Amino acid sequence: MSILYQSALSRPMRTIQQYYAGNQWHELNHSTNIDSAACQLVLVFGSGELVTRQDLFSHIRSQYPNAEIVSCSTAGEILDDTVFDKTLSVTAIQFEKTRVRTTAVQVNRNSSSLETGRSLMKQLDTDELVSIFVLSESSFINGGELVRGFNENNPRQIPVTGGLAGDAERFQKTQVGLNAAATEGKVVAIGLYSRHLLVAHSSFGGWEEFGRERIITRSENNILYEIDNRNALDLYKEYLGPYAEELPGAALFFPLSMQVEHQGYSLVRTILSINEENKSMIFAGNLPEGSKVHLMKANFDKIIHASSEAATSVLATGVKKTPELSILVSCVGRKRILQERTAEEIKAARKALGPESAITGFYSYGEIAPFGQQTHCELHNQTMTITTFTEL
Repeated sequence: MSILYQSALSRPMRTIQQYYAGNQWHELNHSTNIDSAACQLVLVFGSGELVTRQDLFSHIRSQYPNAEIVSCSTAGEILDDTVFDKTLSVTAIQFEKTRVRTTAVQVNRNSSSLETGRSLMKQLDTDELVSIFVLSESSFINGGELVRGFNENNPRQIPVTGGLAGDAERFQKTQVGLNAAATEGKVVAIGLYSRHLLVAHSSFGGWEEFGRERIITRSENNILYEIDNRNALDLYKEYLGPYAEELPGAALFFPLSMQVEHQGYSLVRTILSINEENKSMIFAGNLPEGSKVHLMKANFDKIIHASSEAATSVLATGVKKTPELSILVSCVGRKRILQERTAEEIKAARKALGPESAITGFYSYGEIAPFGQQTHCELHNQTMTITTFTEL
Protein backbone atom coordinates (compact mmCIF):
# COMPACT_ATOMS: atom_id res chain seq x y z
CA MET A 1 0.00 0.00 0.00
CA SER A 2 1.21 3.48 -0.82
CA ILE A 3 0.51 6.65 1.11
CA LEU A 4 -2.21 8.66 -0.65
CA TYR A 5 -2.75 12.39 -0.21
CA GLN A 6 -6.24 13.57 -1.17
CA SER A 7 -7.02 17.06 -2.38
CA ALA A 8 -9.13 19.04 0.07
CA LEU A 9 -10.11 21.69 -2.52
CA SER A 10 -12.81 19.56 -4.15
CA ARG A 11 -13.44 17.20 -1.24
CA PRO A 12 -15.10 18.87 1.79
CA MET A 13 -14.97 15.65 3.80
CA ARG A 14 -11.42 14.66 4.82
CA THR A 15 -9.89 11.53 6.33
CA ILE A 16 -6.79 10.21 8.06
CA GLN A 17 -6.07 6.48 7.98
CA GLN A 18 -3.58 4.57 10.12
CA TYR A 19 -3.09 1.02 11.29
CA TYR A 20 -1.37 -0.73 14.17
CA ALA A 21 0.58 -3.89 13.34
CA GLY A 22 3.76 -5.50 14.57
CA ASN A 23 3.62 -3.43 17.79
CA GLN A 24 3.89 -0.14 15.94
CA TRP A 25 1.73 2.44 14.20
CA HIS A 26 1.79 2.99 10.43
CA GLU A 27 0.29 5.86 8.45
CA LEU A 28 -1.63 4.86 5.35
CA ASN A 29 -3.12 8.05 3.92
CA HIS A 30 -4.51 11.42 4.83
CA SER A 31 -6.23 14.31 3.14
CA THR A 32 -4.40 17.60 2.83
CA ASN A 33 -5.33 20.40 5.23
CA ILE A 34 -6.98 18.04 7.69
CA ASP A 35 -6.99 18.99 11.37
CA SER A 36 -6.93 15.94 13.64
CA ALA A 37 -8.37 18.00 16.50
CA ALA A 38 -11.34 18.88 14.27
CA CYS A 39 -12.19 15.28 13.37
CA GLN A 40 -15.68 14.45 14.62
CA LEU A 41 -15.68 10.68 14.10
CA VAL A 42 -13.08 7.91 14.35
CA LEU A 43 -13.83 4.33 13.25
CA VAL A 44 -11.61 1.62 14.74
CA PHE A 45 -11.74 -1.99 13.53
CA GLY A 46 -9.45 -4.68 14.89
CA SER A 47 -8.90 -7.98 16.61
CA GLY A 48 -10.54 -8.48 19.98
CA GLU A 49 -7.14 -8.54 21.64
CA LEU A 50 -6.35 -5.05 20.35
CA VAL A 51 -9.65 -3.13 20.44
CA THR A 52 -9.91 -3.91 24.16
CA ARG A 53 -6.48 -2.51 25.03
CA GLN A 54 -6.65 0.70 27.04
CA ASP A 55 -3.21 1.90 25.93
CA LEU A 56 -4.17 1.73 22.26
CA PHE A 57 -7.44 3.55 22.88
CA SER A 58 -5.57 6.23 24.86
CA HIS A 59 -3.19 6.72 21.95
CA ILE A 60 -6.10 7.20 19.53
CA ARG A 61 -7.82 9.60 21.94
CA SER A 62 -4.66 11.69 22.24
CA GLN A 63 -4.60 12.13 18.47
CA TYR A 64 -8.30 12.90 18.10
CA PRO A 65 -9.29 14.64 21.33
CA ASN A 66 -12.71 15.87 20.18
CA ALA A 67 -13.95 12.93 18.12
CA GLU A 68 -16.54 10.27 18.81
CA ILE A 69 -14.42 7.09 18.77
CA VAL A 70 -16.32 3.93 17.82
CA SER A 71 -14.64 0.54 17.69
CA CYS A 72 -15.47 -3.12 17.18
CA SER A 73 -13.77 -6.50 17.07
CA THR A 74 -13.62 -8.24 13.71
CA ALA A 75 -12.93 -11.41 11.79
CA GLY A 76 -10.47 -9.45 9.66
CA GLU A 77 -9.80 -5.79 8.95
CA ILE A 78 -10.28 -4.04 5.59
CA LEU A 79 -8.15 -0.99 4.86
CA ASP A 80 -7.58 0.52 1.41
CA ASP A 81 -7.38 -2.56 -0.87
CA THR A 82 -5.86 -4.92 1.71
CA VAL A 83 -7.19 -7.45 4.22
CA PHE A 84 -5.45 -7.66 7.60
CA ASP A 85 -5.68 -10.00 10.57
CA LYS A 86 -4.80 -9.17 14.19
CA THR A 87 -4.32 -5.47 13.47
CA LEU A 88 -6.07 -2.24 14.37
CA SER A 89 -7.28 0.03 11.57
CA VAL A 90 -8.15 3.65 12.29
CA THR A 91 -10.08 6.02 10.03
CA ALA A 92 -10.61 9.56 11.34
CA ILE A 93 -13.15 11.75 9.57
CA GLN A 94 -13.42 15.52 9.46
CA PHE A 95 -16.79 16.56 8.08
CA GLU A 96 -17.30 20.08 6.81
CA LYS A 97 -21.11 20.17 6.71
CA THR A 98 -22.23 17.20 8.81
CA ARG A 99 -23.00 16.81 12.50
CA VAL A 100 -22.22 13.52 14.30
CA ARG A 101 -24.09 12.08 17.27
CA THR A 102 -23.55 8.68 18.91
CA THR A 103 -25.44 6.54 21.39
CA ALA A 104 -24.96 3.10 22.94
CA VAL A 105 -26.92 0.38 24.72
CA GLN A 106 -25.44 -2.27 27.00
CA VAL A 107 -27.02 -5.71 26.47
CA ASN A 108 -26.81 -9.20 27.95
CA ARG A 109 -28.39 -12.59 27.28
CA ASN A 110 -31.70 -11.42 28.75
CA SER A 111 -31.91 -8.19 26.78
CA SER A 112 -34.51 -7.64 24.07
CA SER A 113 -32.82 -7.09 20.72
CA LEU A 114 -36.06 -5.57 19.41
CA GLU A 115 -36.17 -3.02 22.23
CA THR A 116 -32.49 -2.24 21.70
CA GLY A 117 -33.16 -1.27 18.08
CA ARG A 118 -36.22 0.75 19.06
CA SER A 119 -34.29 2.63 21.73
CA LEU A 120 -31.33 3.50 19.51
CA MET A 121 -33.59 4.73 16.71
CA LYS A 122 -35.63 6.87 19.10
CA GLN A 123 -32.52 8.47 20.59
CA LEU A 124 -31.09 9.50 17.21
CA ASP A 125 -34.13 10.38 15.12
CA THR A 126 -34.60 14.09 14.33
CA ASP A 127 -35.66 15.95 11.19
CA GLU A 128 -32.04 16.43 10.07
CA LEU A 129 -31.04 12.74 10.42
CA VAL A 130 -29.87 11.31 7.07
CA SER A 131 -28.06 8.10 8.05
CA ILE A 132 -27.39 5.69 10.92
CA PHE A 133 -24.35 3.40 11.06
CA VAL A 134 -24.58 0.57 13.60
CA LEU A 135 -21.86 -1.57 15.15
CA SER A 136 -23.25 -4.33 17.36
CA GLU A 137 -21.84 -7.06 19.51
CA SER A 138 -23.06 -10.45 18.24
CA SER A 139 -22.84 -12.79 21.23
CA PHE A 140 -26.17 -11.73 22.77
CA ILE A 141 -27.93 -9.79 20.02
CA ASN A 142 -30.40 -11.26 17.55
CA GLY A 143 -29.49 -9.22 14.50
CA GLY A 144 -32.86 -9.70 12.83
CA GLU A 145 -34.73 -8.39 15.86
CA LEU A 146 -32.28 -5.51 16.22
CA VAL A 147 -32.96 -4.23 12.71
CA ARG A 148 -36.70 -4.79 13.15
CA GLY A 149 -36.51 -2.42 16.09
CA PHE A 150 -34.88 0.23 13.91
CA ASN A 151 -37.52 -0.27 11.22
CA GLU A 152 -40.53 0.12 13.51
CA ASN A 153 -39.97 3.83 14.11
CA ASN A 154 -38.42 4.83 10.80
CA PRO A 155 -41.24 6.19 8.60
CA ARG A 156 -38.83 8.32 6.56
CA GLN A 157 -36.80 5.18 5.82
CA ILE A 158 -33.53 6.71 6.96
CA PRO A 159 -30.86 4.25 5.77
CA VAL A 160 -29.50 2.10 8.59
CA THR A 161 -26.30 0.24 7.72
CA GLY A 162 -23.43 -1.40 9.60
CA GLY A 163 -22.52 -4.84 10.88
CA LEU A 164 -22.19 -7.30 13.72
CA ALA A 165 -18.77 -7.51 15.38
CA GLY A 166 -16.62 -10.56 14.77
CA ASP A 167 -14.26 -12.81 16.70
CA ALA A 168 -12.06 -14.21 13.94
CA GLU A 169 -13.49 -17.74 13.39
CA ARG A 170 -13.82 -18.52 17.09
CA PHE A 171 -17.46 -17.39 17.57
CA GLN A 172 -16.86 -16.92 21.30
CA LYS A 173 -17.05 -13.24 22.26
CA THR A 174 -17.23 -9.90 20.48
CA GLN A 175 -16.52 -6.37 21.65
CA VAL A 176 -17.73 -2.89 20.71
CA GLY A 177 -16.64 0.45 22.16
CA LEU A 178 -17.84 4.05 22.31
CA ASN A 179 -15.31 6.59 23.58
CA ALA A 180 -13.60 3.86 25.58
CA ALA A 181 -11.77 0.61 24.94
CA ALA A 182 -14.18 -1.95 23.47
CA THR A 183 -16.05 -4.30 25.81
CA GLU A 184 -18.54 -7.15 25.49
CA GLY A 185 -22.27 -6.57 25.25
CA LYS A 186 -22.41 -3.15 23.62
CA VAL A 187 -24.38 -1.87 20.63
CA VAL A 188 -23.40 1.54 19.22
CA ALA A 189 -25.28 3.65 16.70
CA ILE A 190 -23.85 6.68 14.88
CA GLY A 191 -26.27 9.32 13.62
CA LEU A 192 -25.24 11.66 10.81
CA TYR A 193 -27.12 14.93 10.33
CA SER A 194 -26.77 17.12 7.23
CA ARG A 195 -28.56 18.42 4.14
CA HIS A 196 -25.27 18.07 2.27
CA LEU A 197 -24.35 14.45 2.99
CA LEU A 198 -25.08 11.85 0.32
CA VAL A 199 -25.25 8.30 1.68
CA ALA A 200 -25.53 5.30 -0.62
CA HIS A 201 -25.51 1.58 0.09
CA SER A 202 -25.58 -1.78 -1.65
CA SER A 203 -25.33 -5.47 -0.75
CA PHE A 204 -24.55 -8.47 -2.99
CA GLY A 205 -23.71 -12.11 -2.23
CA GLY A 206 -22.86 -14.13 -5.34
CA TRP A 207 -23.92 -17.50 -3.89
CA GLU A 208 -25.68 -20.26 -5.86
CA GLU A 209 -28.89 -21.98 -4.75
CA PHE A 210 -29.12 -25.75 -5.14
CA GLY A 211 -31.65 -28.44 -4.41
CA ARG A 212 -35.40 -27.99 -4.26
CA GLU A 213 -37.31 -25.31 -2.41
CA ARG A 214 -38.15 -26.20 1.18
CA ILE A 215 -40.44 -24.81 3.90
CA ILE A 216 -39.52 -23.90 7.48
CA THR A 217 -42.09 -25.81 9.54
CA ARG A 218 -40.82 -25.09 13.05
CA SER A 219 -38.73 -22.18 14.31
CA GLU A 220 -38.54 -19.63 17.07
CA ASN A 221 -37.04 -16.30 16.04
CA ASN A 222 -33.49 -17.21 14.96
CA ILE A 223 -33.62 -20.84 16.19
CA LEU A 224 -34.47 -23.39 13.49
CA TYR A 225 -35.93 -26.76 14.47
CA GLU A 226 -37.64 -28.24 11.41
CA ILE A 227 -37.62 -27.98 7.63
CA ASP A 228 -40.35 -29.83 5.70
CA ASN A 229 -41.40 -31.39 9.03
CA ARG A 230 -37.97 -32.99 9.37
CA ASN A 231 -35.34 -32.26 11.96
CA ALA A 232 -33.39 -29.37 10.45
CA LEU A 233 -30.00 -30.30 11.86
CA ASP A 234 -30.21 -33.89 10.62
CA LEU A 235 -31.30 -32.69 7.18
CA TYR A 236 -28.48 -30.17 7.09
CA LYS A 237 -25.94 -32.83 8.00
CA GLU A 238 -27.14 -35.01 5.11
CA TYR A 239 -26.33 -32.23 2.67
CA LEU A 240 -23.01 -31.38 4.27
CA GLY A 241 -21.76 -34.96 4.05
CA PRO A 242 -18.13 -35.08 5.26
CA TYR A 243 -18.33 -31.38 6.26
CA ALA A 244 -20.89 -32.28 8.96
CA GLU A 245 -18.10 -33.18 11.38
CA GLU A 246 -16.84 -29.60 11.16
CA LEU A 247 -20.08 -27.90 12.24
CA PRO A 248 -20.80 -25.11 13.01
CA GLY A 249 -17.80 -23.71 11.12
CA ALA A 250 -18.58 -25.74 8.00
CA ALA A 251 -22.02 -24.10 7.81
CA LEU A 252 -20.26 -21.00 6.46
CA PHE A 253 -19.88 -22.95 3.21
CA PHE A 254 -23.60 -23.78 3.01
CA PRO A 255 -25.88 -20.91 4.07
CA LEU A 256 -29.64 -20.75 3.56
CA SER A 257 -31.42 -18.46 1.11
CA MET A 258 -34.74 -17.29 2.57
CA GLN A 259 -37.46 -15.55 0.58
CA VAL A 260 -38.85 -12.46 2.29
CA GLU A 261 -42.64 -12.65 2.14
CA HIS A 262 -44.30 -10.06 -0.14
CA GLN A 263 -40.97 -8.33 -0.79
CA GLY A 264 -39.74 -10.12 -3.92
CA TYR A 265 -36.19 -10.74 -2.73
CA SER A 266 -34.21 -13.27 -0.68
CA LEU A 267 -31.91 -12.90 2.31
CA VAL A 268 -29.00 -15.16 3.21
CA ARG A 269 -28.87 -16.74 6.65
CA THR A 270 -25.80 -18.39 8.21
CA ILE A 271 -25.56 -20.72 11.21
CA LEU A 272 -23.81 -19.29 14.26
CA SER A 273 -24.05 -22.39 16.45
CA ILE A 274 -25.80 -25.74 16.81
CA ASN A 275 -27.45 -27.57 19.70
CA GLU A 276 -26.98 -31.31 19.42
CA GLU A 277 -29.24 -31.93 22.42
CA ASN A 278 -32.41 -30.54 20.87
CA LYS A 279 -31.18 -30.80 17.27
CA SER A 280 -31.55 -27.08 16.61
CA MET A 281 -29.49 -24.52 14.71
CA ILE A 282 -29.05 -20.90 15.78
CA PHE A 283 -28.78 -18.38 12.95
CA ALA A 284 -27.65 -14.75 12.88
CA GLY A 285 -31.17 -13.63 11.90
CA ASN A 286 -34.76 -14.75 12.21
CA LEU A 287 -36.27 -17.53 10.08
CA PRO A 288 -40.08 -17.25 10.37
CA GLU A 289 -42.20 -20.37 10.13
CA GLY A 290 -43.65 -20.82 6.64
CA SER A 291 -40.64 -19.18 4.96
CA LYS A 292 -39.38 -20.73 1.74
CA VAL A 293 -35.68 -21.60 1.78
CA HIS A 294 -32.97 -23.05 -0.44
CA LEU A 295 -29.57 -24.41 0.49
CA MET A 296 -26.70 -22.49 -1.08
CA LYS A 297 -23.12 -23.20 -2.07
CA ALA A 298 -20.10 -21.12 -2.97
CA ASN A 299 -18.92 -20.08 -6.41
CA PHE A 300 -15.56 -18.36 -6.02
CA ASP A 301 -15.71 -16.15 -9.09
CA LYS A 302 -19.31 -15.11 -8.45
CA ILE A 303 -18.53 -14.22 -4.84
CA ILE A 304 -15.66 -11.98 -5.93
CA HIS A 305 -17.73 -10.47 -8.74
CA ALA A 306 -20.51 -9.69 -6.23
CA SER A 307 -18.12 -7.28 -4.52
CA SER A 308 -17.68 -5.42 -7.79
CA GLU A 309 -21.47 -5.45 -8.30
CA ALA A 310 -22.01 -3.96 -4.84
CA ALA A 311 -19.50 -1.18 -5.51
CA THR A 312 -20.90 -0.44 -8.97
CA SER A 313 -24.46 -0.37 -7.63
CA VAL A 314 -23.61 1.95 -4.76
CA LEU A 315 -22.23 4.47 -7.25
CA ALA A 316 -25.42 4.50 -9.33
CA THR A 317 -26.80 7.55 -7.51
CA GLY A 318 -26.63 10.06 -10.33
CA VAL A 319 -23.95 12.12 -8.56
CA LYS A 320 -20.81 12.38 -10.64
CA LYS A 321 -18.40 12.27 -7.74
CA THR A 322 -16.22 9.62 -6.14
CA PRO A 323 -17.33 8.95 -2.55
CA GLU A 324 -14.98 10.38 0.04
CA LEU A 325 -15.45 7.39 2.34
CA SER A 326 -16.51 3.80 1.62
CA ILE A 327 -17.17 1.36 4.47
CA LEU A 328 -17.03 -2.30 3.42
CA VAL A 329 -18.60 -4.93 5.67
CA SER A 330 -18.12 -8.45 4.36
CA CYS A 331 -19.00 -11.76 5.99
CA VAL A 332 -16.54 -14.03 7.79
CA GLY A 333 -17.95 -16.88 5.69
CA ARG A 334 -16.74 -15.22 2.49
CA LYS A 335 -13.28 -14.80 3.98
CA ARG A 336 -13.10 -18.43 5.07
CA ILE A 337 -14.15 -19.65 1.62
CA LEU A 338 -11.96 -17.29 -0.42
CA GLN A 339 -8.91 -17.76 1.85
CA GLU A 340 -5.86 -16.57 -0.11
CA ARG A 341 -8.18 -14.97 -2.67
CA THR A 342 -9.93 -12.82 -0.06
CA ALA A 343 -8.13 -9.63 -1.08
CA GLU A 344 -9.53 -10.04 -4.58
CA GLU A 345 -13.01 -9.01 -3.47
CA ILE A 346 -11.58 -5.88 -1.84
CA LYS A 347 -9.55 -5.02 -4.94
CA ALA A 348 -12.66 -5.55 -7.08
CA ALA A 349 -14.53 -3.04 -4.94
CA ARG A 350 -11.60 -0.61 -5.01
CA LYS A 351 -11.48 -0.74 -8.81
CA ALA A 352 -15.14 0.25 -9.04
CA LEU A 353 -15.05 2.85 -6.26
CA GLY A 354 -12.00 4.60 -7.67
CA PRO A 355 -8.56 5.38 -6.22
CA GLU A 356 -9.58 8.52 -4.31
CA SER A 357 -12.18 6.98 -2.01
CA ALA A 358 -10.89 6.18 1.48
CA ILE A 359 -11.82 2.55 2.16
CA THR A 360 -12.22 0.97 5.58
CA GLY A 361 -14.28 -1.90 6.97
CA PHE A 362 -14.18 -5.36 8.45
CA TYR A 363 -15.24 -9.00 8.19
CA SER A 364 -18.35 -9.49 10.28
CA TYR A 365 -20.83 -11.98 11.72
CA GLY A 366 -23.67 -10.18 9.91
CA GLU A 367 -24.14 -7.21 7.61
CA ILE A 368 -26.80 -4.51 8.07
CA ALA A 369 -28.28 -2.55 5.17
CA PRO A 370 -31.55 -1.97 3.33
CA PHE A 371 -32.01 -4.39 0.44
CA GLY A 372 -32.68 -1.50 -1.93
CA GLN A 373 -32.38 2.28 -1.84
CA GLN A 374 -35.95 2.79 -0.60
CA THR A 375 -36.59 -0.20 1.65
CA HIS A 376 -36.35 -1.08 5.32
CA CYS A 377 -33.11 -2.17 6.92
CA GLU A 378 -32.32 -5.90 6.73
CA LEU A 379 -29.82 -8.24 8.32
CA HIS A 380 -27.70 -9.99 5.69
CA ASN A 381 -25.23 -12.86 5.87
CA GLN A 382 -22.55 -13.88 3.40
CA THR A 383 -22.70 -10.58 1.49
CA MET A 384 -20.41 -7.73 0.64
CA THR A 385 -22.23 -4.67 1.96
CA ILE A 386 -20.93 -1.21 1.08
CA THR A 387 -21.94 2.17 2.48
CA THR A 388 -20.52 5.33 0.92
CA PHE A 389 -20.46 8.91 2.22
CA THR A 390 -20.00 12.06 0.15
CA GLU A 391 -20.39 15.69 1.19
CA LEU A 392 -21.83 17.87 -1.56
